[in-house]
Amino acid sequence: MRLEPLYRLTFTYPAGWQVELEGGWQQHFYLAEGRCEGGVSGRLHGANFPLRRTEEGPFRPDLRGVIETDDAATIMFELHGYGRAHPAGRRQVVGSVFHTSDHPDYRRLNDVVCVCVGEVRSPVDGASGPELVLDVAELVWEPIAPER
Repeated sequence: MRLEPLYRLTFTYPAGWQVELEGGWQQHFYLAEGRCEGGVSGRLHGANFPLRRTEEGPFRPDLRGVIETDDAATIMFELHGYGRAHPAGRRQVVGSVFHTSDHPDYRRLNDVVCVCVGEVRSPVDGASGPELVLDVAELVWEPIAPER
Protein backbone atom coordinates (compact mmCIF):
# COMPACT_ATOMS: atom_id res chain seq x y z
CA MET A 1 0.00 0.00 0.00
CA ARG A 2 1.00 3.60 -0.43
CA LEU A 3 -0.43 7.05 0.18
CA GLU A 4 -1.12 9.63 -2.55
CA PRO A 5 -1.78 13.18 -1.30
CA LEU A 6 -5.26 14.35 -2.31
CA TYR A 7 -5.92 17.73 -0.65
CA ARG A 8 -5.40 19.93 2.39
CA LEU A 9 -8.51 20.91 4.31
CA THR A 10 -8.45 24.06 6.46
CA PHE A 11 -11.53 25.06 8.44
CA THR A 12 -12.94 26.69 11.56
CA TYR A 13 -16.06 26.24 13.63
CA PRO A 14 -18.09 29.47 13.45
CA ALA A 15 -20.67 28.03 15.90
CA GLY A 16 -20.68 25.19 18.39
CA TRP A 17 -22.37 23.68 21.43
CA GLN A 18 -21.58 21.03 24.04
CA VAL A 19 -23.23 19.12 26.85
CA GLU A 20 -21.54 17.49 29.85
CA LEU A 21 -22.33 13.81 30.34
CA GLU A 22 -21.78 11.33 33.15
CA GLY A 23 -18.22 10.25 33.92
CA GLY A 24 -16.65 13.37 32.40
CA TRP A 25 -17.81 12.55 28.85
CA GLN A 26 -18.86 15.40 26.56
CA GLN A 27 -20.98 15.56 23.41
CA HIS A 28 -20.22 18.44 21.06
CA PHE A 29 -21.79 19.83 17.88
CA TYR A 30 -19.94 22.25 15.59
CA LEU A 31 -20.71 23.88 12.27
CA ALA A 32 -17.64 23.79 10.01
CA GLU A 33 -16.67 26.22 7.25
CA GLY A 34 -13.45 26.21 5.29
CA ARG A 35 -11.55 25.38 2.14
CA CYS A 36 -9.84 22.46 0.35
CA GLU A 37 -6.74 22.94 -1.80
CA GLY A 38 -4.98 20.36 -3.96
CA GLY A 39 -6.40 17.58 -6.14
CA VAL A 40 -9.77 18.68 -4.80
CA SER A 41 -10.19 22.43 -4.41
CA GLY A 42 -13.27 24.26 -3.18
CA ARG A 43 -15.42 25.39 -0.25
CA LEU A 44 -16.23 23.11 2.68
CA HIS A 45 -19.50 23.21 4.60
CA GLY A 46 -20.09 20.65 7.32
CA ALA A 47 -21.04 19.65 10.83
CA ASN A 48 -19.03 17.73 13.41
CA PHE A 49 -20.68 15.73 16.22
CA PRO A 50 -17.63 14.62 18.24
CA LEU A 51 -17.85 12.67 21.47
CA ARG A 52 -15.14 13.15 24.08
CA ARG A 53 -14.49 10.21 26.36
CA THR A 54 -13.40 11.71 29.70
CA GLU A 55 -12.11 15.22 30.33
CA GLU A 56 -8.55 14.40 29.21
CA GLY A 57 -9.42 11.75 26.65
CA PRO A 58 -9.57 11.89 22.88
CA PHE A 59 -12.41 13.23 20.79
CA ARG A 60 -14.08 10.86 18.31
CA PRO A 61 -14.91 13.17 15.39
CA ASP A 62 -17.96 12.47 13.24
CA LEU A 63 -17.57 15.15 10.58
CA ARG A 64 -20.00 15.11 7.66
CA GLY A 65 -20.08 17.69 4.96
CA VAL A 66 -19.94 18.81 1.38
CA ILE A 67 -17.19 20.27 -0.77
CA GLU A 68 -18.38 22.68 -3.47
CA THR A 69 -15.47 22.38 -5.88
CA ASP A 70 -14.07 25.26 -7.86
CA ASP A 71 -15.12 23.43 -11.04
CA ALA A 72 -18.81 23.24 -9.93
CA ALA A 73 -18.90 19.65 -8.63
CA THR A 74 -20.40 18.50 -5.35
CA ILE A 75 -18.48 16.01 -3.20
CA MET A 76 -20.00 14.76 0.04
CA PHE A 77 -17.68 13.32 2.67
CA GLU A 78 -17.50 11.78 6.12
CA LEU A 79 -14.53 11.73 8.48
CA HIS A 80 -14.04 9.53 11.55
CA GLY A 81 -11.01 9.06 13.78
CA TYR A 82 -9.37 10.46 16.87
CA GLY A 83 -8.71 14.02 17.98
CA ARG A 84 -5.97 13.54 20.53
CA ALA A 85 -5.63 15.90 23.49
CA HIS A 86 -1.91 16.50 22.87
CA PRO A 87 0.27 18.41 22.28
CA ALA A 88 -1.14 21.63 23.71
CA GLY A 89 -1.77 24.26 21.04
CA ARG A 90 -1.53 21.80 18.11
CA ARG A 91 -3.62 18.77 19.09
CA GLN A 92 -3.25 15.78 16.77
CA VAL A 93 -5.98 14.44 14.49
CA VAL A 94 -5.87 11.07 12.69
CA GLY A 95 -8.71 9.50 10.75
CA SER A 96 -10.36 7.95 7.74
CA VAL A 97 -12.28 9.87 5.07
CA PHE A 98 -14.86 8.63 2.55
CA HIS A 99 -16.24 10.64 -0.39
CA THR A 100 -19.33 10.44 -2.61
CA SER A 101 -19.88 12.34 -5.86
CA ASP A 102 -21.92 12.01 -9.04
CA HIS A 103 -19.60 14.30 -11.01
CA PRO A 104 -17.57 12.47 -13.69
CA ASP A 105 -14.30 14.03 -12.55
CA TYR A 106 -14.74 12.88 -8.93
CA ARG A 107 -16.84 9.71 -9.20
CA ARG A 108 -13.67 7.62 -8.80
CA LEU A 109 -13.55 8.73 -5.15
CA ASN A 110 -16.77 6.77 -4.46
CA ASP A 111 -14.80 3.60 -3.64
CA VAL A 112 -11.54 5.14 -2.42
CA VAL A 113 -10.42 4.91 1.20
CA CYS A 114 -8.62 8.03 2.35
CA VAL A 115 -6.73 8.75 5.55
CA CYS A 116 -5.97 12.04 7.20
CA VAL A 117 -3.57 13.56 9.68
CA GLY A 118 -3.78 17.05 11.03
CA GLU A 119 -3.84 19.52 13.84
CA VAL A 120 -6.30 21.54 15.89
CA ARG A 121 -4.40 24.81 16.17
CA SER A 122 -5.01 27.26 19.00
CA PRO A 123 -6.75 30.52 18.02
CA VAL A 124 -4.46 33.32 16.86
CA ASP A 125 -4.89 37.03 16.16
CA GLY A 126 -8.19 37.36 18.05
CA ALA A 127 -9.91 34.43 16.32
CA SER A 128 -12.89 33.11 18.26
CA GLY A 129 -11.98 29.45 17.90
CA PRO A 130 -9.34 27.02 16.73
CA GLU A 131 -8.31 26.38 13.14
CA LEU A 132 -8.21 22.78 11.95
CA VAL A 133 -5.77 21.73 9.23
CA LEU A 134 -5.99 18.21 7.78
CA ASP A 135 -3.97 16.58 5.02
CA VAL A 136 -6.09 13.97 3.21
CA ALA A 137 -4.41 11.19 1.20
CA GLU A 138 -5.73 8.33 -0.89
CA LEU A 139 -4.78 4.89 0.43
CA VAL A 140 -3.72 3.07 -2.74
CA TRP A 141 -3.96 -0.70 -2.92
CA GLU A 142 -0.86 -2.53 -4.10
CA PRO A 143 -0.32 -6.28 -4.35
CA ILE A 144 1.16 -7.92 -1.30
CA ALA A 145 4.62 -9.28 -1.99
CA PRO A 146 4.80 -13.09 -1.92
CA GLU A 147 6.35 -14.65 1.16
CA ARG A 148 9.90 -15.84 0.75
